[in-house]
Amino acid sequence: MTLHLGDKTLTPPVILAPMAGITDRPFRDLVMEFGAGMVVSEMVASQEMVQAKPGVRERAELSADVENTAVQLAGRDTHWIAEAARQVADRGARVIDINMGCPAKKVTNGYSGSALLKTPDHALRLIEAVVGAVEVPVTLKTRLGWDDTLMNAPDVARRAADAGVRMVTIHGRTRCQFYKGRADWAAIAAVRATVDVPLIANGDITCADTARQALERSGADGVMVGRGAQGRPWLLAQISHALYGTPAPEVPQGAALADMVARHYQAMLDFYGRDLGLRVARKHLGWYMDEAATPAPLRKQVLTARDPEAVLRLLPEALSGTAEAAA
Repeated sequence: MTLHLGDKTLTPPVILAPMAGITDRPFRDLVMEFGAGMVVSEMVASQEMVQAKPGVRERAELSADVENTAVQLAGRDTHWIAEAARQVADRGARVIDINMGCPAKKVTNGYSGSALLKTPDHALRLIEAVVGAVEVPVTLKTRLGWDDTLMNAPDVARRAADAGVRMVTIHGRTRCQFYKGRADWAAIAAVRATVDVPLIANGDITCADTARQALERSGADGVMVGRGAQGRPWLLAQISHALYGTPAPEVPQGAALADMVARHYQAMLDFYGRDLGLRVARKHLGWYMDEAATPAPLRKQVLTARDPEAVLRLLPEALSGTAEAAA
């Protein structure tokens, strides 16, 4: 199945969700290598991006030749978010995604992220500013509403589509749910009834079965995968194969897994530099070892090592017991 975002095509409609501290360029590149319709950067704060605050531009770093990569922007000021959109488009972003879904207090207290669901008129002005600033497609990611008394995603999505947004992604929870309970995929169907642009379902999609259920209950055109891909960069390709018949990924195990993780580890060291890369990589190594059922003492050795060379020496043994991944 192919989705169209203006003159861009998205095949298959299985997308990597933006995740703070996770969907950096090394991880995005790895997920795309296995096979995904689109990957989305970590959320980038617009004003900090324009003002070149340390570390912010790295979150949005893209290669100009990377197809189907989106940069997600957050902000509350039309000037800053429009200027940030221009900058990342000039640097190679193929799609600009607007964040109206982040539930974190440090974001919503600044009247950004999902707090914009409480001020839909202002949210619309931000959307119009971004759409007017760039030629690339603009998409929107949001939630069902702020809380159970303000479930306004259908109206927000309709107004966004009327303003020129080319695709809408809905996380099947309200902001006040954060990540508790279960995502309500059926509630996303109310958005389907209001928009003709592609609709993507997000929340608790961890395998082909949950992806299929999310599509059936929501009426969405595709799915977005977040935490389920942690430690499993091949998951999106597995889902795509099961739902759309794309080539099945070769899931690495044993020595092949150790080689892949070592390559990912080195990419993080190259991207962040040795010292920061060593720290940033630990969460990814932990997820890989979760999948491999690494014994606790060996896991501790890997995660506490202060020398990258020591980590690389330990990886073959730490990842040797990987069980066959479920499709």
